[in-house]
Amino acid sequence: MVPEVSIILPCRNEQKAIAFCIRRIKEVLLAGKINAEIIISDSSSDLSRAIIRKNGGVVLVEHDKEGYGNAYLEGFKHARGKYIFMADADGTYDFQEIPRFLFYLKEGFDFVIGNRFSKKIDKKAMNFTHRHIGNPLLSSTLRLFFNADIRDSHCGMRAISRGALDKLNLHTAGMEFASEMVVKALKNKLKIKQLDINYYPRIGESKLHSFSDGWRHLRFLLIYSPKFLFFFPGLVLFLLGIASLFWFFFTNPQILGRQYFVHPMFLSSLFSIIGYQLILFAVFAKSYAINHLGDNSRVMQRLYRIFTIEKASIFGILLILLGGLVFMLVLMRWFASGLGELNEIKSSITALTLITLGVQTIFSSFMLSILGIREK
Repeated sequence: MVPEVSIILPCRNEQKAIAFCIRRIKEVLLAGKINAEIIISDSSSDLSRAIIRKNGGVVLVEHDKEGYGNAYLEGFKHARGKYIFMADADGTYDFQEIPRFLFYLKEGFDFVIGNRFSKKIDKKAMNFTHRHIGNPLLSSTLRLFFNADIRDSHCGMRAISRGALDKLNLHTAGMEFASEMVVKALKNKLKIKQLDINYYPRIGESKLHSFSDGWRHLRFLLIYSPKFLFFFPGLVLFLLGIASLFWFFFTNPQILGRQYFVHPMFLSSLFSIIGYQLILFAVFAKSYAINHLGDNSRVMQRLYRIFTIEKASIFGILLILLGGLVFMLVLMRWFASGLGELNEIKSSITALTLITLGVQTIFSSFMLSILGIREK
C-alpha cells in the first residue's frame, strides 16, 4: 500500500536519540491511524544504524554523504508518500505535531513550517546567541530580502506536498538547505502555513557550528538576492562616484573648511567603475536566475526588450568615443604647449573613467546575451 505520508529524519551519529524518535513517531502514527512510512537517512559512524535496524518498521537509507541537505536529498529519493514530513532525529521536536501538519496540507497548503519562537522553548534547548541573535537575525534577513513573513526560517520541523517539493529543485548539501527550501517555496509562490510549536533540549551532542553554519545560511540568502548583494551597493557607489567626479571636475569645492582639487577624483573614478560593475553583476545574476533557475522578473523582461546587445554596444562605443575625445583634447593642448608641463589631470581621470565604463558596457552586453540563452 502506498503511504499517505513519508516521515523523513536525517541521522548522523544520533545513537542516543534515534530509538526514542522512532518509538514516539510510531506511537503517534498508531494513535492517529495514519498511513505512513518512516525513512531514516543515515550517514552515521556510531551505533545509530544498528539501533535503527533493531527497532524495525523503518526504511533505512544508508549513505556516506555529510551535510543536512544531503541527508534529505537522499531521503527524498525513497519517499513514496503524497506528503513529506521532516524533523530532526535528536528529540528536539514533538512528533505529536505530525497530525496537525498533515491537517493543513490536506486543507490546501503546500508547505507547513514550525515557529519555535512563538511558543515554548525550553531554557536548555537553544543557547542565548542562537535564540536572540543568530536565528532572529537570519530570519529577519530573509524577510527583508524576500518580502516574506516567515518568523522561524530555520525550524527543522516542516511538511510539504510531493507536488510542491518537486517544483523546488533543491540541491544544497549543508545547513543552508533549510534556507533554500524556504526561499524556493517563496519564489514558487507556494501556499505557506506557519505553526507554533514547542522546542526541547536535544538528546546527545549538537553538531551545529554557529559561525560557519550561520555564514552558509547568510551566503545563500545573498546569492539568491542579487539586489542586496550587488545592485543596491553598486547603485550607491556609482551615483556617489559619478556625482562627485563631475563635482570635482567643474569646481574645487571646500569641504569642512578645506579646499579640494584633483586627488578626490581618483576615488570618485574608483567608486564609479566598481559601482557600475556591481550593477552589471546584479543583472547577470538575475538573468541567470530567470533563464536557468526558473525565476521570473517583469523588470528584466522589459530590459531585455529595451536594451539589446546592439543598443548596449552602441552606448558603450559612445562612452569610449567621448572619453577618447577628452584624451584628444588633452593631447592637443599638450602639443600646443610645446610638449611641456600640462595640468590636465582632471580631464585625464574623466576620460579614463568614461572609456572604462564603455568597455564594461560592451563586453557585459555580450555576457548578458550568453546568460540569456535558455536551456532546452
